[in-house]
Amino acid sequence: MSTSTQLPAPAATAGPGAGRPAPTRRRAVSAERPNYLAGVAGWIWLAIIIVPVYWIVITSFKAQSSYFRTNPMAPPAEPTLANYRLVIESGFLRYFLNSVIITVGTTVPAVLVSFMAAFAIVRGGQGRFLRVVNGVFLMGLAIPLQATIIPVYLIIIRLHLYDSLLALILPSIAFAIPLTVLILGNFIRDVPKELFESMRLDGATEWGTMWRLAFPLTRPALVTVSIYQALTVWNAFLLPLVLTQSPELRVLPLALWTFQGQYTINIPAVLASVVLTTLPILALYIIGRRQLLSGLAAGFTK
Repeated sequence: MSTSTQLPAPAATAGPGAGRPAPTRRRAVSAERPNYLAGVAGWIWLAIIIVPVYWIVITSFKAQSSYFRTNPMAPPAEPTLANYRLVIESGFLRYFLNSVIITVGTTVPAVLVSFMAAFAIVRGGQGRFLRVVNGVFLMGLAIPLQATIIPVYLIIIRLHLYDSLLALILPSIAFAIPLTVLILGNFIRDVPKELFESMRLDGATEWGTMWRLAFPLTRPALVTVSIYQALTVWNAFLLPLVLTQSPELRVLPLALWTFQGQYTINIPAVLASVVLTTLPILALYIIGRRQLLSGLAAGFTK
C-alpha cells in the first residue's frame, strides 16, 4: 500500500496590490541611510568659507614687519592691535556713522512705506489706480541701478543735493521699495480674510486693521526685508562713489576702497579695516537671525 505525500500548495500568484509595502520599506530604509557624499561636500564648503575668514582675522593681528617673514596661515606669535588703532585713527568712526545714518535712514522709511503700499494693494480690491501702482512697482524690479545712475545723478544735481547724505538716502529708498512691496504683499495676501472681516465688524478702521492685525502677523517678513535692505545699503558702493565727493561723507565700502589704495603694502591694516567693516553686519545677523530664518521659512512654504 503506497502512501502519497501531499505537497504544499504553490503560493498564490500575487495580486496587483500585494507588493505595495515593499517600496515603502525601501523608501524608509533609504531615508534613514546617511548621505555621506552630501556630508563630505558640506565639510568641503565649510572649509572653503572658514579658511579665508581665519586668514583675514589672524592677519589683522600681525605686525606689518612680520607679515612677510612668517607663515600666512600661522597665528601671530605676538598679536598686536596697532592695525586696528591705525584704522580707527584714519577716520573709521566717521565713516561708520555715515553708514549707520544712511542705512537706518533708508531702511526704516522704505519698509514702512512699502508695508503701507502692500497693504493698500492687497486690501484695496481691484481698483484701476492700485493696479497701475502695483505695475509700476513690478517694473521697478526690472530696472537695475547701473542703468539709472546717470538720470539719478542729474536729478540730484537739479535738487542741489549733491555731496550730501540725503543724496544717498533718497535713491536708496526708491530702489528698495519695489522688492519690499512684492515680498510684503505676498505675506499680507496670505492672512485669512476672516480676520480682517472680524476686525471690521468690531468697528476697526483700515488704518487700525493694518497696524493691529497685518503688522504683527507679517513681522517675520518685515524683519527679513529690513535685514536684506540694510545689508544692501550697507554694502552699497556705486551711489556713494558717484553722488559724494567730500572725504568726510564717505561710507564704509568707499572708505575701505580708498584705505586699500592708501595702504596697499600694509596688508594687516587693510584686513583690520575689513574686519571692522564686517562686524556690524555680523551683529545685525545675530540679532535678527531667528526672525530672519522664520521669515525665510514662511516664504518658502507658501
